Amino acid sequence: MEQMSGLNKYGYSYKFVYFNGYSYFCFMDKKQSLYLQIADNIEHQIKNDVLKIGDKLPSLRTICSEKGVSMNTASQAYLELESRGLIESRPQSGYYVSYSPKHSRKIPQTSQPIVANREDTPELILDAISYNLPKAKIMLSTTLLSPELLPIAKLNKSIIEATRTLPNSGVNYDRAGSIKLKTQIAKRSLAWGGKLQADDIIPTGGSIDSISYCLLSLTNKGDTVAVESPIFFGFIRLAQSLGLNVLELPSSPITGIDVDALKDAIETKNVKIVILVTNFSNPTGSCMPNEHKKAVVQLMEKHNIPLIEDDIYADLYFGNHRPVSCKTYDESGIVLWCGSFSKTLVSGYRVGWVSAGKFKEQIARTKLYHSMASSTITHEAIGNFLEVGRYEHHLRKLRLTLHRNSLQFQRCINEYFPDDTKVTRPAGSLNMWVELNKNINTIDLYNKAMAHKISIAPGRTYTLHNQYNNCFKLSYGLIFTPEIENGMKKLGELVKGMGS
Repeated sequence: MEQMSGLNKYGYSYKFVYFNGYSYFCFMDKKQSLYLQIADNIEHQIKNDVLKIGDKLPSLRTICSEKGVSMNTASQAYLELESRGLIESRPQSGYYVSYSPKHSRKIPQTSQPIVANREDTPELILDAISYNLPKAKIMLSTTLLSPELLPIAKLNKSIIEATRTLPNSGVNYDRAGSIKLKTQIAKRSLAWGGKLQADDIIPTGGSIDSISYCLLSLTNKGDTVAVESPIFFGFIRLAQSLGLNVLELPSSPITGIDVDALKDAIETKNVKIVILVTNFSNPTGSCMPNEHKKAVVQLMEKHNIPLIEDDIYADLYFGNHRPVSCKTYDESGIVLWCGSFSKTLVSGYRVGWVSAGKFKEQIARTKLYHSMASSTITHEAIGNFLEVGRYEHHLRKLRLTLHRNSLQFQRCINEYFPDDTKVTRPAGSLNMWVELNKNINTIDLYNKAMAHKISIAPGRTYTLHNQYNNCFKLSYGLIFTPEIENGMKKLGELVKGMGS
């Protein structure tokens, strides 16, 4: 892969990426990159205590002089820092550092999940929470984007375009799947070092559909599936419905699954298949380092054990680059790479995929038996959306919003929650994991919060066993408003009241 970049005569930056004889063009607004660069540099200084809480920032005129930028660009940079909750404006005085993530709560330790034969299913808890969710006004529990963050008008145009261009307006079965969608997903794999082609992609009705096809194809009743813990409850319920034994393994809220624990389980527990959310897992937001991903793939290859990689959150990174995937290091086809647009663009269209490596024919056959065909119009519409560059434009804005939200939520926890509260600091995605005093049960907290129409996701729902009772997940895929701030303040008050 080769790259070439520069500036055109109008002052806009561009980049060409050459791969397999094709060139891909990336176009970026110079003014936007400048203000974000200034904001990111100042945030870096705040995080590293170069700038401390209470320090006065350089004036806008000083920024203009030192950076050689316009007053508008300098103002945008400070507005961006304000939106991230890092600085505040004081009338007649200037801008001051108001918060530093470095001085926020401690991060939870690596989990030590219970290993037991008897599985205490959380179905009753899940059912009760699902029933109550529509009653909540401040929705902090579901890992979904607020409609205000979605490009709905442009998506509507893509739907109309799909009905205009598809044969018979898209009313027929599409057993092969949208070639436009598959091509665009394959092209996007370049960002993480993938070597995919359109034919490698099997479109599905969402990531959970992809994982279902993988488990149906590669496991039998009574087999053991290894997962990180805590883990998305949808995986637990799916595995249980197929009669599989779920083995929960230790996981760090920073680096994901404990690779040594996984190695030991594979060598001693007769593990048939592994499911991992490698980038920004749900619920903790952990992201596996590259060396861990490579080691896991090598481990899977050594023992010939399939790895289902749910990579649904990877596009929601807060840094400069999308993290690579386990599929990046897959030379033998052992990784079944799954994803969807449900968490990044639109959940209701049900557009997902799996690149199944050497298991492609088995997965394609299972999909045929269980669903016959893909959703013709919505899959083509998302293909259109990606082809014209609207998806990447949407992601750039969305990542900024989610990064701001994560910092605002951390600030609220720092200000309103007890001093012994621990919370993760994810570098992407929609979720953070909160650990409270051992004496506080978050099922009780959930019930108290729902009395104020605030929903949270109790930690007990992310495991089969009786654990994580003092933890809960917060999701910040929404517009941060004074109402959300008040909701977080009320949560903190409830927690303090339960601990007294």
